[in-house]
Amino acid sequence: MTDVRLRQAVLVAADLDPVVAQLRADLGFGEPFADPGVGEFGLHNAVFAVGDTFVEVISPTRDGTAAGRHLERHGGDGGYMLIFQVADLDAARRRVADLGVRVVWQVDLPDISGTHLHPSDTRGALLSLDRPIPPEAWRWGGPDWERRSSPGGVRGVTVSVRDAGAVAARWGEILGADPATAGVRFAEDPAESGVTEIVLEGAGEPREIGGVRFSYASEEES
Repeated sequence: MTDVRLRQAVLVAADLDPVVAQLRADLGFGEPFADPGVGEFGLHNAVFAVGDTFVEVISPTRDGTAAGRHLERHGGDGGYMLIFQVADLDAARRRVADLGVRVVWQVDLPDISGTHLHPSDTRGALLSLDRPIPPEAWRWGGPDWERRSSPGGVRGVTVSVRDAGAVAARWGEILGADPATAGVRFAEDPAESGVTEIVLEGAGEPREIGGVRFSYASEEES
């Protein structure tokens, strides 16, 4: 595994079920996992395994959630969060602290550790730095996610922000690696739209689902 890998992309939707249904119908995703743990954040969700990567949809179940405020700021559904798998989480946490990036949630479990970073300090998306044990595992995908996985995988994303070069440099500092090596592309956008595209391995027509463009790239291109 490389030192930094994009493992999960997260959408936020005002209404969960229609977005989940469209992902299954249009993209051929399999049965999702509903993680009861996200209730802590006032959410419900659906997590799809795609190869050994994941696409998640979250939706608020109560007022006053961070996800709900994101929906209000951005005027509707869209990309919300990116979860990166890192080989050395201890070093990543030290790096984040040295950069003055705020941590909004942190957990250390026997099979995974995660660190959510304040989106105002990262820009473009809420970032999480996670370390699964063993590296091929992924607790957030749910039990037996391998059986439910559909072919392909998440190969990259586009993040649309103002001052794209500066944000790319900031993410490079946070990740300790060039974001492009993890499949992250930055596009200049005065509206600061955030995660606007998820690139999947394979072939197919682009689709817009949940406020995000889903496009395809062959394995050689990704």
